[in-house]
Order: sequence, then C-alpha cells, then structure tokens
Amino acid sequence: MTLLFCSAHDDAGAWKAELKTRLPDLEVRVWPDVGDPADITYALVWKPPAGMLAGLPNLKVVLSLGAGVEPLLLDPTLPDVPLVRMVSPGLTDDMAGWVVMQVLRWQRKLDAFTEQQRAGVWKQLVHRPAAEVRVGILGLGVLGEAAGRALKQLAFDVAGWSRTPKPLDGVETVHGEDGLVALAARSDLLVCLLPLTDATRGILDRKLFATLPPGAVVINAARGGHLVEADLLAALDSGHLAGASLDVFTEEPLPPGHPFWNHPKIHVTPHVAGITHPSQTADHVAESIRRHRAGRPLTNVVDRTRGY
Repeated sequence: MTLLFCSAHDDAGAWKAELKTRLPDLEVRVWPDVGDPADITYALVWKPPAGMLAGLPNLKVVLSLGAGVEPLLLDPTLPDVPLVRMVSPGLTDDMAGWVVMQVLRWQRKLDAFTEQQRAGVWKQLVHRPAAEVRVGILGLGVLGEAAGRALKQLAFDVAGWSRTPKPLDGVETVHGEDGLVALAARSDLLVCLLPLTDATRGILDRKLFATLPPGAVVINAARGGHLVEADLLAALDSGHLAGASLDVFTEEPLPPGHPFWNHPKIHVTPHVAGITHPSQTADHVAESIRRHRAGRPLTNVVDRTRGY
C-alpha cells in the first residue's frame, strides 16, 4: 500500500521520516512524483490541486493535514471515500497555547507596556484579575474545549457556544441563536474556533460585534471566512471594540497593503496558531492507516453534510 503526500506548506521529508518509523512497510510518494496512480491507497494532503485526488483510482482514505477540511470539500471532484481530519494532542496543544497567549496579551496590557518601553517610560498599569475577565469561545469541538480548559486553569471566567447543546465540565455552555447573543453580551474577549460551514460563514459580523460589551476584543484562529473584515474595521475605528488578534484571513497570504497590516488595534499572525508538526501528529496518521488496514472503524471522519 502506498501513500501520496501533497502539501506546499509542510515538510515532506520530515513526514516521510516520521511515517517510516511508525509504518516501515508503507511506501510514501510526494506529489507530483505520483508514479502509477493506481498504486495509491492513501492521500495525506493540504490544499491539493483541484481534481488531483480524483485521478487516483484506488484511493481508499483521504487524510487532511489540517483540522479544517473546507479546502478539500470545495473540490467537486473529491472522491467519495472517508475524509479524516487532523486531530492530535500536539495540534490541540498548539492551538490552546496560541489562544491563551492572545488572551493574556490583552488582559495583561502588553501593548501598552511595549509602547512604554519604547518611550523609556516606567509606569505600572493595573490589569483586571483573570477571574473578572469574561472569555467567550465560539465552537466547542476538540480545539474549543482545550482552549476553554486551559483558560479555566488560569482562572478566567469562561463560557462557550455551539450550534447544538454540548455540555463541558466546569464551563458554562449555551447554544443556538439566543445562546449566541447571550454569550456575546458577556464576553470581554470573544474567541472563534468554529468549523467553517454555510451556517458559520460571516458569523463575526456587525450584528455580533454590536452585542459585545464596549471595549471587547475579537480573537479568530478558525478560518478567515468567519470574519466580515469591513465590519471589524468599522467596529474598531468607532471605538466599540478595543482590538483583535487574527491568525486566519479571507485571502492568504494577507495581501500587501491590506488595512490589517498596519492597524494599531489588530495583531496579525500568519496562520500559525495550530501547526501540524510531523513529530507530534504522525501518530494520528499512522493510527488511521492501521485502522483501515485492519478493517476497523476510522475516527475523526468528516460528515460531509455538516462540513466537519
């Protein structure tokens, strides 16, 4: 059995080495060196060329290198085989760490201290205790749950929202349209970790921003399609929102001259909140292949009707 690796963003050599230690008998080819397409049983991919997977007649499983799979679902020729999203402790920890970093950045006034350092000013600024800072998390999947638990350990007042009911120990949870409004109204910092679907596209918009308390901050590490960029800029420039931390964008890379680059209230990172490190995530890929070979059910299979 042969696996085809295809990603312009990931280290193919590192992935081949990690998979070799776990599955010594697995042949790994790197696109575009496909060889005989009929040999390919598994594909490990991130944003493959449209139609590429359809050209593999014996493909049995598609494994995504990312937690999100919407780039794959946009390909109308995607073969009707199981599509497995990336879920691993390493990726989850990375994402939770990025969220915690951004929450602390705003809570502990790091921007103000950076400005004071540049100006040679020694002045202590008082921050609100974590227990008095309300964080709302949109999306209570694996990533949202991990971020919520990490923030709770630091004593933040955390609540979460999902489209359908999902209880989470120690965290207040709400759901549905009414729950979304209620969560936004009590969120000093609003974190988006939702999957991108037709129902969630553009959820970070003018209407939701108006529901947030004055001085709130928006943190988006999910997908750029969740955010209506013009609405965020308007809410920031009006003074209603205090800031935003953004890791994902409608167009990536973020184009030169985009207003986000130099906006004084926006922090930009280049889609690095959750990195798929081969050493940390190859176990997930290897286990999926072992399960398929043994005829056991795969885990983390995408429901294409839901988009995640």
